[in-house]
Amino acid sequence: MGKRHAGTALASLITSGLTLGAPQALALEPLAAWQLDWQPWGEGRPAEALCRGVYIMPAYRLPAGDEPGQVRSESDTAYYGDDGETILGGEVILRRADTQLESPRVSVPPERERAFAEGPLALRDLNLLVRGEAGEVSLVTDAASIDAAHFVVHDQHLRGDAMQMERLEDGRFRLTSASFTTCDPGDNLWQLVTGDLVLDRESGFGTARHARLEMGNVPVFYWPWVRFPIDDRRHTGFLWPEIGLSGGALDYAQPFYWNIAPNHDATLTPRWISDRGLLLGGEYRYLFPTDAGQIEGAYLSSDGGGSDEPGAASRRYEGEDRWYVDYRHTGRFDTRTSYNLRYGAASDGRYFDDYGSIFGDDPSNMPRLAQIDYRGAVWRLDARAQGYQRLDDPLRDRDKPFYRLPSLTADARWMQPGGLYQEWRSNVTYFWRDVNEVALSREREAAVGTRLHLAPATGWRFDQSWGHLEPRVEWLYTAYDLDYGERQTERDTTLQRAVPVTSIDGGLVFERELELGGRPYRQTLEPRVNYAYVPARDQREFPDFDTSERALSWNQLWSPYRFSGADRVGDLNRLSVGVDSRLLEDDRGRERLAIGIGQAFYFDDRHIDMDGNPDTLPVPPEQGGDFESWYNATRDRSSLVTRLDWQINDAWRSRLQWIYDDYQQRTERTSLDLSYRSQAGHVLNLGYRWELQGFDPSVEPDDDEFRDYNREEYDLSFAWKLSPRVDLIGRAVYDYTNERLLDQLAGVQWNDCCYGLQVVWREWVDDQGTASIENDTTERGLFLRFVFKGLGGVGGDAGDYFERAIPGYRATAF
Repeated sequence: MGKRHAGTALASLITSGLTLGAPQALALEPLAAWQLDWQPWGEGRPAEALCRGVYIMPAYRLPAGDEPGQVRSESDTAYYGDDGETILGGEVILRRADTQLESPRVSVPPERERAFAEGPLALRDLNLLVRGEAGEVSLVTDAASIDAAHFVVHDQHLRGDAMQMERLEDGRFRLTSASFTTCDPGDNLWQLVTGDLVLDRESGFGTARHARLEMGNVPVFYWPWVRFPIDDRRHTGFLWPEIGLSGGALDYAQPFYWNIAPNHDATLTPRWISDRGLLLGGEYRYLFPTDAGQIEGAYLSSDGGGSDEPGAASRRYEGEDRWYVDYRHTGRFDTRTSYNLRYGAASDGRYFDDYGSIFGDDPSNMPRLAQIDYRGAVWRLDARAQGYQRLDDPLRDRDKPFYRLPSLTADARWMQPGGLYQEWRSNVTYFWRDVNEVALSREREAAVGTRLHLAPATGWRFDQSWGHLEPRVEWLYTAYDLDYGERQTERDTTLQRAVPVTSIDGGLVFERELELGGRPYRQTLEPRVNYAYVPARDQREFPDFDTSERALSWNQLWSPYRFSGADRVGDLNRLSVGVDSRLLEDDRGRERLAIGIGQAFYFDDRHIDMDGNPDTLPVPPEQGGDFESWYNATRDRSSLVTRLDWQINDAWRSRLQWIYDDYQQRTERTSLDLSYRSQAGHVLNLGYRWELQGFDPSVEPDDDEFRDYNREEYDLSFAWKLSPRVDLIGRAVYDYTNERLLDQLAGVQWNDCCYGLQVVWREWVDDQGTASIENDTTERGLFLRFVFKGLGGVGGDAGDYFERAIPGYRATAF
C-alpha cells in the first residue's frame, strides 16, 4: 500500500484557565466513558484521589516512521481507482510522528492534497484524543477539521465537545459550538460553552465569543468576548471577579492582569462598594537577578461613609479621599552586602478597618525603611533610616512612633583559642517624631535628638558536654544630644551615662540511663546558676526613645538586662538558680520531655524604673502608691518560673509555662497549650492564658494597651479532614474574665475532582486598638469562595488566614 500523509493532530489543547461558553447547548450525544480513555480506579484507588478515575492514553498501534514526516499505514483493504483516487477500508490506521488516525474508511482524491476520513474516527496525539463523525486532513499543510468532535486532554483531566474542530494553516484551532469541563465523565456540575473558540498554541492564548459558564446546565456568568490563557504561561486578561455582600452593601472587584514581560507584571483592580464608591487598586511586581520588588495601593475619592448610623465609626472620614500605598524592594550588591527599601502609608488609621482584608487581619502599622547591611566574617555594619505609620484612629501624640533618621550600627566579635572572646557593639541614631511638644504630659516624651550607644564586652566561655562556665564583663556607654522644640524645660540636653554590667553563668549536666514502659531513655539533670550585677545610675533626665521594661520569663532569669532598648539600664544585684531535666529517646537524642524550674534572688531593691531615679523607690501602697510597682521593686525573690514541654507521642504535644508567686501565693502568668497533629492531616489546638493585671511592666496604666482586669482566655481551634474531599475548620476564643467570645469561626472546605468550595462564617471583636472593652465593637461576616478547577474561582482565598488562625493546619490547594 502507498504511504499516506495523515496530518498533524491537536498536540497542545491544554486549557488551564479557560473562561468561556456558548449561546446554546450542544446537541451531541455523550460518548461512553471508555471511549474517552477513561479508567475507573476500582479497588486500587489511591487514598488521596479526588476523581473517580483517570484518563490513560493507550500505546500507539503503529511504530513511528524512520524519518521525520514519514507516514506508516495499515488497513484491511486498499482500492485504487482509475481516476487516481485511493480508498483504504476496514480498520485503517495512519501514523505520522506523534499523530495517529484511526478510521473505518479513508479516501484520498487524485490531486493528493487532502484526505477524507469517515467516522467513527479517532485522532490521537500526545495526551490528546479526538473522536468524531467525519474528518478532513490536508496532505500539504497542517490544516485539519473534524465534525461532531469529542475531545480529551489526558494530563489536564479535561474533556469537551464541539460541533466542528478545525486546525488552521497557521497552527491555531477553531472550535464551533464547543463546551468543556474538568469533571468526571457523566458529571457536568459545571461546563463552559461558547459559540466560537480560537486556541493559539504559539502565543498561549484562547479567545471566545458569546461565552458563558453553566452549573448544572444553568447559566451563571456571561462574557460577550473573552481572552484567556491555554497553558501555564502568564497572560494579560481579566481574572475572576470577587463579589461580597456585607451590611446590605454590594462589594464587587474585577481584577485585570497585565503580563508586561517575563519579569514584570501588574494587576489592576477596580472595586465598586455600593455604600462607599469606586476604589481603584493595583499592584506592580518586578524581578531582576539581584533585585526584586513590588508596589501596591488603592485610592477612593470622596468616601460615601458606609453606614446609615450618624455616629458610626465608618463615617468618620465621609466625604474624604481614602488611600494607601505600600512599596518594598530587596536587593544585593554582593554576597555580603544587601539592601532593603520599604515605604508604606495610609490616608488614615481606619483605612484597613474599612477596606482591608475581608477576614479582618489588617496591618497595625505601615513600615518605612531604607537599609544597607553588610555581614562580614568579623564585622556586621548596618545603616538605615526607619520608621512606620501607626494605624490607630485616633492616634495620640504620645503614641506616635519615633523615626530613626538615620541609624548606624557597627558590631564585631573576635574569638581566641581557649574560649576567650571580645565583642564590640555600637550604634548612633537620630530619633525624631512630629508631635506637639507643649501638649505632651511628660517632659521626657517631648525630646528628640541623637543617641550614641557603645557596648564593648569581653568574656571567657568554657563549654563541655558535662557543663559550661562563662564570666562576662560589658561596659555600656550612652550619650545624648537632645532638643525639646517649643517646650520650655530645665532638663539637661547633653547627657552621658556609663554602666558596667558583670555576669557569670554556669551549669552542669548529669546523665543516667533508665527504662520506662519497656523502652530505653537517657535522662539529664542540669542545674544552672547565674549571677548579675549592674550598679544604679541616675537617668531621670534621659528620654524614652525605644525602651520598655521586660516582664519575668524563663529567659529573663538568665539575663542581666531589665530593659529592652538603650535608654534605661536597670540596676541589678541578683542570683538566679534553676534546674532542667530532659528525657531523651533513641540515638538521635529526640527529646520527649523537658521540665525546668527557676527563681531569682535579689540582694538589693531595684530603684531604676522608667523615671530613672536611683534614689527613690515606687510609692508604697500605704501612701497611695501602686502595690504592684512597689512590690516588684522591693521583693527579695522573684516568682517561681516553671516550664514543661512534653511530646506525649508522635501526635500529641503539650507546653506549659507557669509563673507563681510563692510569697503572695498567687499565679502571675500561665500559658498552657495542648496540640494534636495526625498524619491524616487532623489538627487540634487547646490553649489557656492567664495574666495578672499589671504583670507586664512595659504597659503602663495610662497606655491604650493596659488591661484593667486579669486576663483569662481559652482558645480552641481545629481542622478535621473528614475525607480527602472535606475539611471542617473551626475556632473559638473565649474571654472568661468578661464572659464573652472574642473570636468565632466555622468553615468547611470541599475539594472535589473539578471544583473546590470554601464557606466560612466568622464573628469577632474589634478592639479599636485599645484594651478598654468600652471601645470594642462586634464584626461578623459570611465568606464564600468557589473554584472551578482549570478556570479559577470567585471570592478571596481564605487558606492563608486559616493557617494563621489554626496553628499546624495546611490548607489544601485547589
